[in-house]
This record gives sequence, structure tokens and C-alpha cells, in this order.
Amino acid sequence: MTDTSTDPDTPTTGAEWHVDERCTDCDVSRQLAPGLIAAVGGRSAVVRQPRDAADEQRLHAAAFACHTRSVRPPPGRRLDPELDPYPMPLDATVRLCGHNAPTTAAANSYLVRRPSGSQVMVDTPRWSEALAVRFEALGPVSDVLLTHRDHAAHGRAYADRFGARLWIHEGDLDAAPDADQVLRGTGAVEITDGVVAHPLPGHTRGSVVYVADERYCFSGDSFYWSRTTGDIEVVENVTWYSIEELAASLARTVGVDAFRFEWLLPGHGDRNHLTAAEADRRMRALAIRTAALRPRPVDFTVTRW
Repeated sequence: MTDTSTDPDTPTTGAEWHVDERCTDCDVSRQLAPGLIAAVGGRSAVVRQPRDAADEQRLHAAAFACHTRSVRPPPGRRLDPELDPYPMPLDATVRLCGHNAPTTAAANSYLVRRPSGSQVMVDTPRWSEALAVRFEALGPVSDVLLTHRDHAAHGRAYADRFGARLWIHEGDLDAAPDADQVLRGTGAVEITDGVVAHPLPGHTRGSVVYVADERYCFSGDSFYWSRTTGDIEVVENVTWYSIEELAASLARTVGVDAFRFEWLLPGHGDRNHLTAAEADRRMRALAIRTAALRPRPVDFTVTRW
């Protein structure tokens, strides 16, 4: 009998960790458990069973982030709440919230610590009072920053729970009409010390990229790190408003000091930590590539994760 336990293209079956049929191919679990979960046949699948405690931790991180709760332990076992890593530190400033929401199409969300000890939340996980308590235990949350309409769900609930200001751009205001602060036009706006909002219409009319400390770029769905291409990419196959507007938006960021960053932290797609010089070089090249793109039908299946 052939041993497929380490074959990266063979999903595991039976009384083992597995991904169930609700998977929507959002890529989140593959980001969090590389080598354990991979793309197989247009969805995620467990391709190797855990060998040690570190593997178990990675699978739990994937399971507690999955918006459909499709990453499942072996039958008869339950997820261990002690292995829920969220909010999970990416470094001393940024934490990944996990617990992605079906109502935000599985978007990642983040907590960003400020020098005062307060935090801002960029986009939101699924709504949960228990999660709100967990997040607030790390410090008060002063602002909830929405990158665009697709990620607006639960923004009001978290803002009210924290006593925080809810931000959105006027182009997507109908998705959060009760926002406390409305960004307008295309000019950069400082939200709080060190956090700048850069309106980037394109993916949607009201898309916004937030840059903190000229180091952390929360790009929403405007651009992301692709493991397939090994580069920063736009999702030209899922552009709801205008690829031409997105190209113009990216062109405005070229050479802008306040748009410099090292960490790329998107809503969808993978994260990456670059040098500022490399990020600047790649963003300049992205602006040129995007200017050559033309409108195309929306097709989720061809995203280059």
C-alpha cells in the first residue's frame, strides 16, 4: 500500500484532522497551517496530520480562524480552547484577531497597539462578547477602522461595545450609515497618532488603506501578498468598482512618505514582512502593472493566492 502521509497533494481522510465540505477556498487556513493544509481540487484540505505540539497549534490556529468552522479535529475530539491563539501577536504592535466572519467573506482583522496603550481595530472578526472582552483586556480600543463595504459587518457592534469611533469612507457609507467618522475624497487623513487613512477607490468606491507608524499597511482588499507570484498583487478578478480607478489610486501613492510600510497586512490574501525599500520598489511596479489592466468579469476561482 502506498504511504500518502507526506504527499502534499493528497488530502487525508478518515478519523483524522480534515476540512469539511463547507470550505469556500478563502485561503485563511492555508496561511496559518502551511504544510498541513493546502489547496486541493479548488478548496483547502489537510494534507499532513500533526506530528508534534507545534503542528497541533497551527491546526488550531487555522480552525479558530476559519469562517465556516470547516477545519475539524478527528471524530470524537473537540477543539481545545486553550489552543485558541487569538488575538495572535504578529509582532509587539499588531495582533491578528482570528475568528473570521462569514459576513465579511472571511476577511482577516487586526488589533494595532498605540504608544499610549490604547488600540485600534482594523476591520472586524465575527461578533462575540467573549472576543470583545479578550480584545479589551489588552487595552482600550479607541477606533474601529473599516477598509471598505465588504468588511463592514460587526463594525457598529464592536465600536459600541468598546465606546470607539467607527470609520468608513463616504463611497461605502451605505454599508455603515451610522459610522461616527466619514472619510471624504482621496486625501490622506490622520486617524490618531501615527495612523493615517489613505482612500484608495478601486476595489470598491470607498476602499481605504490604513498605514500605522509608516510601518504597517492594512490594505483591505486593495492589494495583498501572493504566494503564487511571490509579489504584491491586486485582485483584478474581483474588482467591484473600477480597475482603472484602482490604478489611479496606486499611482497617487508612489513616492509618498506617509505610504511607506514594511508589513503588508491585507483583509484577503497572505501577509508579508518586507524592508521598506523592497515594499516601495514592489508598490511602484504594482502601480505600473495595474495601469495596464482592463476590466474583467468577477471570477473568484482564478485568484492567485
